[in-house]
Amino acid sequence: MSNSILIVDDEPGIRETLRGVLEDEGFEVETVESGEDCLKSVETKNFACVLLDVWLPGIDGLETLKKMRDGGNDAAVVMISGHGNIETAVNATKLGAFDFIEKPLSLEKTVLTVRNAIRQRDLERTNARLAEQLNHEYEMIGESVAMRALRKQISIVAPTDGRVLISGESGTGKELVARAIHAQSRRKNAAFVEINSAAIPEELVESELFGHAKGAFSGALQAKKGKFEIADGATLFLDEIGDMAPRVQAKMLRVLEEQKFEPVGSNTPVKVDVRVISATNKPLEDLIENGEFRHDLFYRLNVIPFQVPPLRERLEDVPALVEYYNRKFSGNYGKKTKTFSRSALEALENYAWLGNVRELKNTVERIVIMNEKQKISADDLPFMSGEIPPSSSFRFPSFKEATEAYQREFITRKLAEADGNVSKAAEAMGVDRSHLHRRIKNLKIAVEKFA
Repeated sequence: MSNSILIVDDEPGIRETLRGVLEDEGFEVETVESGEDCLKSVETKNFACVLLDVWLPGIDGLETLKKMRDGGNDAAVVMISGHGNIETAVNATKLGAFDFIEKPLSLEKTVLTVRNAIRQRDLERTNARLAEQLNHEYEMIGESVAMRALRKQISIVAPTDGRVLISGESGTGKELVARAIHAQSRRKNAAFVEINSAAIPEELVESELFGHAKGAFSGALQAKKGKFEIADGATLFLDEIGDMAPRVQAKMLRVLEEQKFEPVGSNTPVKVDVRVISATNKPLEDLIENGEFRHDLFYRLNVIPFQVPPLRERLEDVPALVEYYNRKFSGNYGKKTKTFSRSALEALENYAWLGNVRELKNTVERIVIMNEKQKISADDLPFMSGEIPPSSSFRFPSFKEATEAYQREFITRKLAEADGNVSKAAEAMGVDRSHLHRRIKNLKIAVEKFA
């Protein structure tokens, strides 16, 4: 934490008194007597805090503060004045001052205010840095037509409060889309609250969503807020919505209609303002047809539908994704960034990526960690060698049939390696077990023969 202080006051006695007190407290102190000198000083040095008198010769303290902020200076500023009034204090706060103290100064209070101002400034800088890192973490990579269209759709929908239903295969980046919508919305400074319906036991989902009262059930030793109440004024992301239990679906429908609910074991309604974004890797229309998902809830959630394309439908984005994850993981593990040869990139572009972007991410991470070579060629991708049928075997009338032919061969090989164990095969492929089961069923693959 920087401990440099700039004192700006036209009274020499105040400058020297403050200098002495603050230096005794361990601060590094500089002093100037005008707003013009202050602006010159902050251009050449990064001060932690500026003690700025309101009444100065030349430009006054408020104008000096405005020029500092217009110039991008984020030092903590404490305004001081012998003629303080509420209007001046309000204006100083609006311009970004941390606090406003009046003369004659209480030296003890001044030191405490300076410490608090610096602490607050450092906290704001840390939060801004973390927010920047988070935005970079959820950056949407790719310039394919599909990705440009998706980003355009996000920019249109995000500023509204319309409910969004994001559909797409596992690993395509549905959460990434949800976070991008939140980041561009009017709720961006509020929380992004998420819950995965498939990851929570059925008997606990209702409590997780709506909270519970003390004693509502065995083990409920104290009241607990649910995700809906936590997300009041914010965004709630419901992942794997297709796995939600029927009784919870009924309560969810009422909450979306009324924006209020009763926690489990309570008769007191809780009113909330929540924007709901949901996602599914299952075709909800099929679940509705099978009686597993309420059609009225589907229509409530599906106000604005989003479809995230699988990676095999935007293979031109593969090189950019490889470079992004190459730099990311090389930095994370303290390694020099790899160079992927043209042959390696072509092999990666020709791969079907059944596990989508998640599989590609895992692949690049494995290469960064395990491969000691600096330049990666196609020969360094043994996990792909021989798994892509030669181009001569792809003489199919449509892309769909060619893709299914590849997927059928790829899945059968992985099942054979796993001795027919679907869970192990799914783990090796980097996909969800439920997704692999659906593909096995759709491609009419007999699992029994591999056992």
